Amino acid sequence: MRDEPRICVSRRAADELKAGFPWVYDSEVLSGDSVEDGAVCIAVSEKGRYLATGFWNSSSKLRFRVLSTNANDQIDAEFWKRKIRWAIEYRMRVMGEDFRCCRILFGDADSFPGITVDRYEDVLSVEISCLGMELRKELLFAQLLDAFTEIGQPISAIRERSEGKLRALEGMQDAVGFVHLPGYALTEKETVLITENSLTYRVDVVNGQKTGYFLDQKYNRAAAARLAPGLRVLDCCTHTGGFALNCAAAGAKSVLGIDISGTAVAQCRENAKLNKLENVCFEEHDVFRFLQDMLASGEKPWDMIILDPPAFTKSRSTVRNAGKGYEELNLLAMRLLPRGGYLVTCSCSRFMTPDLFLKAVSDAAYKAGVSLRLIEKRGASPDHPVRIGAPDTEYLKCLLFQVV
Repeated sequence: MRDEPRICVSRRAADELKAGFPWVYDSEVLSGDSVEDGAVCIAVSEKGRYLATGFWNSSSKLRFRVLSTNANDQIDAEFWKRKIRWAIEYRMRVMGEDFRCCRILFGDADSFPGITVDRYEDVLSVEISCLGMELRKELLFAQLLDAFTEIGQPISAIRERSEGKLRALEGMQDAVGFVHLPGYALTEKETVLITENSLTYRVDVVNGQKTGYFLDQKYNRAAAARLAPGLRVLDCCTHTGGFALNCAAAGAKSVLGIDISGTAVAQCRENAKLNKLENVCFEEHDVFRFLQDMLASGEKPWDMIILDPPAFTKSRSTVRNAGKGYEELNLLAMRLLPRGGYLVTCSCSRFMTPDLFLKAVSDAAYKAGVSLRLIEKRGASPDHPVRIGAPDTEYLKCLLFQVV
């Protein structure tokens, strides 16, 4: 047996780890050696059999976070170097020409618990919510920089966006700012132009939401755009205009994008100008109030409505209320669409399972008195892989329907 500290976990946790679950809850730890928070330890079964190697944190409900299930892995610099290169090679393979703008590390899906790394051309935007990763971030940043240099695509800036409740739950303070490392000539590049589906966007890695842009909807935007030629399109919660601009470029008759954020609307308008699109406009509205007002007017001015709201729930305790929110939003959209119209509806909450989301949409259709023809069920782009055994990695749902 290896010499790292050991923790003994329950039979239930052992079965979950064997099935690919990425952590052990505090209540499932039965006993163990003294382990420093953020240090590496080994999880064993009640019979002492090796299960996994991972990070320990006594301040977190996610007491043990899996790094490897290979008993031969040593968690050293070579381990991180190898894992980072595997992650990059995977994205190069599945993303092809879109590799220059994609997610490089996706937390537990890549066995990098609590870290997200998004690439925007020569800028990396990073979010860390796991203490073990926090303590090793300078090593990880250096390994990322070296890996991109080796493939001839050097990185010029790293922006850290590590903030929020998850860090507090791990016993960490926020860490926000540009990264500077000895031996690396890094700049402070606040915005960067990216290309997605042949469209140009300006990404703000300092002030934009999350890491600056929502990369996961890349191919879902293209799927929606294939339906858009000749249609009048409404894009709700448009953020930086992703769905709206894709539909406009595909030949929609007209596109209106709405968002509650004035900053987001301003960015959308700039992105429309960058792409010289004149059949799209953007306005600042609360989506529920806007749809309710349009319904009260008796008009049905759109042939296609896209719903891509922020997560309505971030915990299991509020899933029921979130389901009602999704139902209400979809009901409003269905009542505004003509027969034969198109609905693209999304949920990015990991707690709103695909079945629960589909039920909310189905209940809305029943109340609206319409039937739905399912065109496609979609998820996140493959740079956000789903890890079997880690259900939280299958968080994004995108459903395309025709109202019949």
